Amino acid sequence: MAWYDSAIFYHIYPLGMVGAEKRNDSGAIRRRFSELTACIPYLKVLGCNAVYIGPIFESSSHGYDSRDYKQIDRRLGSNEDFCGFVEMAHKCGIRVVVDTVFNHTGREFFAFQDLLSKGEESPYRDWYKGVNFGQRSPLGDPFSYSAWHGVNELPELNFNCEELRKYLVEIVRFWVKEFDIDGLRLDCADVLDLHFQKSLRYFTNEMKPEFWLMGEVIHGEYQRWVNPETLHSVTNYELHKSLYSGFNTRNFFEPAHNLNRNIQIAGELYTFLENHDVDRIASKLERREDLYPCYAALFTLPGKPSIYYGGEFALEGRKGKDGDDAPLRPRITEEMKPNEFTSYLAKLSEIHGRNSELQSGAYREILLQNRHWAYARMEGNGAVLIALSCDDSPAELSLKLPLKAELAIDLLLEEELPLSGDRLQLLVPAHGERIIKLKGANG
Repeated sequence: MAWYDSAIFYHIYPLGMVGAEKRNDSGAIRRRFSELTACIPYLKVLGCNAVYIGPIFESSSHGYDSRDYKQIDRRLGSNEDFCGFVEMAHKCGIRVVVDTVFNHTGREFFAFQDLLSKGEESPYRDWYKGVNFGQRSPLGDPFSYSAWHGVNELPELNFNCEELRKYLVEIVRFWVKEFDIDGLRLDCADVLDLHFQKSLRYFTNEMKPEFWLMGEVIHGEYQRWVNPETLHSVTNYELHKSLYSGFNTRNFFEPAHNLNRNIQIAGELYTFLENHDVDRIASKLERREDLYPCYAALFTLPGKPSIYYGGEFALEGRKGKDGDDAPLRPRITEEMKPNEFTSYLAKLSEIHGRNSELQSGAYREILLQNRHWAYARMEGNGAVLIALSCDDSPAELSLKLPLKAELAIDLLLEEELPLSGDRLQLLVPAHGERIIKLKGANG
């Protein structure tokens, strides 16, 4: 089993978490990575064994307008500081996955600056997509070019250029050698050149055993990316949407249908309830009490569960005016302390880590109603049975056992439950959950 088969991720948007300046003034290096490194033992207590962090490389503003792929953003610290972060993480048994922005660069990236300076004589004229010296850009440049989503501060790279492809592979090789990272999250993977993604899979397999590639994919058939030749995983936006929608509309058929649609690769997908681009789940849910069973679903359905920093405190947050993401990427202050909900997520992490059925077990639907959903994760002679409710009243459910069991243990309450033949009578609280370990009679 590879490390990512049992991964529980903690997602950090570092520029926000440490309260870095909105703009990079190219001044002195700040030493803020020490704050991030100091959090690693806490992540271990929370139960996370992997961290997805980024963007961390030198950029002009939000991190996705890259200036220099070989330098840590000076607003965070130095290359040495990040080496210390990875070293500490590895000592605590935590893998490190870095956000990677290869679809586009910022305008201050060296190749684009050379193109601005030398025009048609620049050796990097083929590095960017859609370069046309016959017209000016909206920003007044002596040439036009393709920009990501029409954002002219983000010129798109041209993956038909062999020199560019070689350069980016060498950048990844540099990161593995210099920082000893364990994987990459590919920004904009749904529009990033697919052949390049396949070459990354080939070369990173050679660079480091079990190097993990995960792509940001919002729309599309996930199997196009998740396969032995391309990526190991993609962001499961479909499940993200269907979970909060299912709770809000009291319709568990929606997430159940979505899960079954992707069931062949569901266990490989990166699952989340919130991230740096979407509103906080505590703000999305119409009934805050659904927060507990919603996270229980995240940790027990197939996939690689992720906690977005601050989510363990049940932070709220919505995009600001004109789509401003700043409210989703807050500075963590001393007032934001572990609470009852933090302990609950730590318990879910512990349950996930101790029960291999929740890491790699097959999914089996037991009961599906609008307001109640029960399913099992099966492996060998054991199973974990999960029952969720989005109803306002407690419910007594009679659930058919997925196997012949001799023992049933409530993993949240840590108590044994009576069994009655091939069924389990289970009281599920209003807006609540039950997680039951079943041990087979032949075990």
